[in-house]
Amino acid sequence: MRVLKLSVVVVASLITAACATSSKKIAAEYVSPLQYQSYDCQQLMAEADRIRGRVTALGGRLDEAASNDKMLMGAGLLIFWPALFALGGTKEQEAEYARLKGEADAVSQSMVQKKCGQSADASSK
Repeated sequence: MRVLKLSVVVVASLITAACATSSKKIAAEYVSPLQYQSYDCQQLMAEADRIRGRVTALGGRLDEAASNDKMLMGAGLLIFWPALFALGGTKEQEAEYARLKGEADAVSQSMVQKKCGQSADASSK
């Protein structure tokens, strides 16, 4: 009986660790703003827009995967345990998301250092 309880705890721990992470729980990876020092304000704003679009798209996919994993976990535990093997598999996307958030922070820091305005028109005058 004791071995059965221990097995259940170990399996539950492994399954929980394999679940996809929601985008809100992924911390930004540090990216140095020095790589953007040669950019002017207009280029920084374009880069910020590009990163923002990628973060939004990837964040949506990560949130969807996390939601799907929760449903699979419920179905797997209650009905069909082999479904639990389909959990996770988004670690590369999570790493990319953390890097992109770091890049967004670095671009933002560069914009502050260069005193870029709210619009590209204001910075080019």
